[in-house]
Amino acid sequence: MTHDWLLHGHWFGNPVLAWVIAGAGALLGYLVAHSIAIFLKSRLRKLAERTQRPGLFVAADVAGATRGWLLALIAIVAALDFLQFGRNAGHWLGQLTFVLIGIQSAFWVGALVVGWLNRVAGRDEGHPVNPVMLGVLTWVIQSIIWITLLLAALANGGVKITAFVASLGVGGVAVALALQNVLTDLFSSIAIGLDKPFEVGEYIAFGTDQGTVTKVGIKSTRLRSLSGEELAISNSQLLRNLIHNYSRMQERRVVFNFRLPFDTPRDKLPEIVARVRGFIEKEKQTRFDRGYLSGFGEYGLDFEFVYYVLDPGYNVFVDIQQRINLDMLDAWQELGIEFAVPARKLHPMPTADGGILQVADAGQ
Repeated sequence: MTHDWLLHGHWFGNPVLAWVIAGAGALLGYLVAHSIAIFLKSRLRKLAERTQRPGLFVAADVAGATRGWLLALIAIVAALDFLQFGRNAGHWLGQLTFVLIGIQSAFWVGALVVGWLNRVAGRDEGHPVNPVMLGVLTWVIQSIIWITLLLAALANGGVKITAFVASLGVGGVAVALALQNVLTDLFSSIAIGLDKPFEVGEYIAFGTDQGTVTKVGIKSTRLRSLSGEELAISNSQLLRNLIHNYSRMQERRVVFNFRLPFDTPRDKLPEIVARVRGFIEKEKQTRFDRGYLSGFGEYGLDFEFVYYVLDPGYNVFVDIQQRINLDMLDAWQELGIEFAVPARKLHPMPTADGGILQVADAGQ
């Protein structure tokens, strides 16, 4: 019974045996095509790693862009084309075949262009020299590829793409107006890529926020703050701020001030300046700039010292400053002086009734 149904049965106007042959052909075609794609990818990758030729790496990327599910669909549609259906079935199968092959071709072309861009963009310790521009170019090229595929599919389907493109132009103006914030961020991303005020991995500060740049995207830039959370800020808003890039510091300029009481002995003032200068100069990673009695403050004598830390690292700076501060405390103890603190002096003033009025003024 089953044998007779297989030989003489019909399904959707085609013999069951024809369906079986078409299915077997589709399966065989898929297995052969998929196996070839896997073999080419593996073989090209090994050759590229052995010879280190950029062209072989790009070819391996193209082979790796082959989608198995697309090969399966193409094999099925090709097998169905050998069966007999209605009058319009062949037309729609042809259109579907064109679209499927076009999608797979878009994956191949995209992998080819992106792989070539990755190779020509240059590398610095395994990372692209300009990852922002590389990301923008990749996004633009892939958009062009898929838009071209869409227009080709519409043209193949009989749509008048000239009028369609014209209508897209009119609609594009409306879309651009509606998405002007997104487009502003996009062009800001391009500006970041061209001008490179910062790059991924660098530590920056803007406004009241700061952190390490982890990603520069099409619309926003992501930073990892010192406290651990991720900060996301739009590219256009980021460029409106003054950006401090601490990773590009060659050395760190340090200005620190302290205050001594007004009653500090006059003859000790030059020695104080000389000692603090000596504390700075004995540090191997510092360069002394200047130090002096800068003026007379509200509560005492103001001193200002300026020096440079030759290593821009923040931890290096705070360690050096701490050693200088400790040396100053030891010196003050030796010299018998103290730092000035806000205080009030009380001056006795006789009153008309013979009493004493205590009048306070600023001082020590």
